[in-house]
Formats: sequence, structure tokens, C-alpha cells
Amino acid sequence: MAAHSDYLRLFTVFVFILAMFYAAGLTVSWSVVLVIGLFGIMLPLLRRMRQRTSGTSRRVCVLVLGDIGRSPRMRYHSLSLSKHGFNVTFVGFVETKPPEDLLKEDKIKIVPIREMKGVKGPKILTYATKVVFQCLQLLSVLMRMELQSHILMQNPPGLPSISVAWFVSILRGSRLIIDWHNYGYSIMALSHGQGHPVVRLAERYEHFFGPLATHSLCVTNAMKADLQNNWGIRATTLYDRPASFFRETPLEVQHELFLKLANTHPQFQSSISELEEKNLEKTAFTVRDFTHDTVTRRPKRPALLISSTSWTEDEDFSVLLKALEEYEGFVRGGASLPSLVCVITGKGPQKDHYRRLIASLHLQHVNICTPWLEAEDYPVLLGSADLGVCLHTSSSGLDLPMKVVDMFGCCLPVCAIHFSCLHELVKHEENGLIFRDLQELAEQLKSLLSEFPSSESKLGMFRRNLRISRGQCWDDNWDQIVLPLI
Repeated sequence: MAAHSDYLRLFTVFVFILAMFYAAGLTVSWSVVLVIGLFGIMLPLLRRMRQRTSGTSRRVCVLVLGDIGRSPRMRYHSLSLSKHGFNVTFVGFVETKPPEDLLKEDKIKIVPIREMKGVKGPKILTYATKVVFQCLQLLSVLMRMELQSHILMQNPPGLPSISVAWFVSILRGSRLIIDWHNYGYSIMALSHGQGHPVVRLAERYEHFFGPLATHSLCVTNAMKADLQNNWGIRATTLYDRPASFFRETPLEVQHELFLKLANTHPQFQSSISELEEKNLEKTAFTVRDFTHDTVTRRPKRPALLISSTSWTEDEDFSVLLKALEEYEGFVRGGASLPSLVCVITGKGPQKDHYRRLIASLHLQHVNICTPWLEAEDYPVLLGSADLGVCLHTSSSGLDLPMKVVDMFGCCLPVCAIHFSCLHELVKHEENGLIFRDLQELAEQLKSLLSEFPSSESKLGMFRRNLRISRGQCWDDNWDQIVLPLI
């Protein structure tokens, strides 16, 4: 059976390369001659490259055509593999510093790739050359590494990584696993429109190469059903779970983080009008008493609201900004509500646009800052916050926001904008609230914070429910679902 499988792979590769030559304008006869010549050169090399060693079954390549530091699910895959004795080659961009737990793991080797920009010119030419350059780079990296038993890759982005990973897995006898986080063409449609030729091409590309994987994972049952019904792909649902370091933050650790953030963001500083008392160290939220070596929350502290984003088209942050203006109006109108410090974390293409919008606001009771946090600080801040807001709408309507998973790991209630499968994660009036527009969000903020900081409020009830229903962590879930595939 193995020999038949090898012949089938070689025949598939033969047809694939033949089609590329023919598409380039060569006649069928010349294409056949070139392919035969190419295989005459490659076959001895392929035999050597596919020669398995005793350690091949314990080597896995994890691939993401994105920043490793901002790809939490693929990082968790890598860490889980290493805990079970696999040697992991993690391929991706290194735009931000990866977390320490990844860097200190001996069995994980990070292989950086560069994000290709493409040549200057018309958009279609820039995009085409970018894809070609990325193809060549990925092909070089994947073919030169040690033989891997599996290639576990993220989609999206899948253009061109799916086709290259599949091509390499055919040549080298690896098994390809695609982890479907969303559909790449649906994300492209946000900026180009559903009918754009590039979007239609990307959809056909995913439909063609997606079913060629050995196994598929996905993030929701709704996506699992869609992959089965419309793509012919039998996928296994692996819900995102928070890593073990997403948890409620002890008050002493909160204080240290607030002090650190106060150095660069005045929203975390204590009021300059306050007289500093001897033996006290204050932030906007906490007080350390050196005499008794204790940290306490300030009785009239502001509420800490947090949201995280990649600043892309699938999150309209003007909804949050306008809701905060409405909240300001409630306070000025006499409502008994706390002041707000709103922290929006993340990097992305639209960040400068929204920072300009924030700078144009004139709010007295709401302070907004947009820091970039180190990977180690982000879960600490989530575990220190009072309420989370999620504006992820899902381009396909089939994925779930990882940021809410992390917030729930910290027992942080959320207000999340509605889309079709959100109910698989956010239970309205149980662990948070779901809103449909800015007015509804503003009313929810008013309702949840009207009794702040009382633990007997609705916000306190949501937090208690989250503590009760934490469920499995990532490691246990991964061991049950993914480990048997590998």
C-alpha cells in the first residue's frame, strides 16, 4: 500500500507541475518534456530527502503565515506537542517577541520567515509577486528542514501556504493537518468586496486545496458543519481554551502592573492633586501600605474596561468609542456611575486611524489608552480588569473570538457584539451580554456598572458564574482531541 501511495503522490505532483507549465503558455508537448527532465533531476534527491530516520515520527512542523507572537492557538499547539516529547519546528514571522514559555522550551525551534512585500506597481501585480515570493520562501524553508511526520498549519492565512505545505507533504511523505480558524477569502472580502476577482480566486483556491489535507481541525461546531456540507471536509472541532496562565490576577501583582503602566500611561497614575502620604504607594486603582505590607483596592477607583484587537476591518471600534461617548453623557446627566479607564490593546493596520478618532474626543469621565503589552503582561491585565468588550464580528460568521476565551479564563465578564455562532461561547445574561449596536452597548455599560464596585451586582454574578463553569483548560482538551491524530 505504501508503494501505491508513493506512486499516487508522484503522479499528482507530475500533473501539478505540468499544469503550471501549461498555464505559463508552453505547449503540452514541451510541458511534458520539461516535467520529465525535472523529475530526472529531482528523483535521486527526493529519495534521499524522504529517507526516514528513527526520529521522524517525533518531529512536527507548525506553520503560520503570520506573527508567531500574535498566533496564540498555534503557540499552544507547539507547547502541547513539546510536552509530549515531539520536536517542533515553528515557522512564522517574528514581528514581536515570542512569549518566554516558547523561547525557553528546548524542543521548540523557531524558524523565522520574512513577510514579502511584492514589487511596486498595480495592486494585482504587487499581490501576485508577493504570493510568488512567499511560495519560493516557504518551499525553500520546508524542503530544507529535517523530515517531519506532520505539518500542522493555520488557515487563514492560507494563500499560498496551503498549496506549498500540501506540495511539500506530497514530496516528503508528511501528513498535512489544517487548523481552520476562519476562511481567508471571507476576510479578503471585507476590504475588496465579495465579487472581486481576487476574492473569488481565493475562495476557489481554498475549496480546491482544503480537502487535500490528511486531517482538519476547526474552532466551532458551526464551522465543522459548513466544512462538511459545503467543502466536503470532515473536520474535528477543537474549541479554543485558555492557557493555564489566564487566570484572575492577585492584587499584589495587579499593583505591580499598574505601577509599570503608569510610567508610560497617565491613566494608571494616582491623581496629581492627591497628597502622597508617607509609606503609601498609589496607582489609580490600588494602594500599597508599606507599614503593614498590604495592597488594597481604592474605594472610589475607576472601573477598568479592556478590549483587544488586531485593528482590522472585521472590528468596527467606532461602536465602542460612540458607546463611551453615550456613557459620558449618562455621567454628565447625573447617573451614579464610576469613571472609566478603557484600555484597547493590540497592533494592526487601522490603529493610527482610531488613535486619531480617540484624540478628537473630549471626555471627562472616560480615559482611553492604546498600549502594546508584552505577552507576559497581557494575561495579568485581563485578570485585573472589571469588564471586557469584544467587537469581533467574524467575516464568515463561523469562528469565535480568542480574546473572549482568554477573558473567560480570567473570569472576566464580557459585552460582545452579536454574530451567528457567538452563542457557542457567550451565554447572554449568564457569563456576559450580547449587543447589536452602540446604543445597546452603552445601556449595558450603564446597567453593569451602576452598582460598581459591589460584588453583589450583575457584573459580580457573571464573574461567579465564570468561576463555576471554567471547564477544561487547553492542555486537557488538546490531549483528548489532537494527540490521537498525531
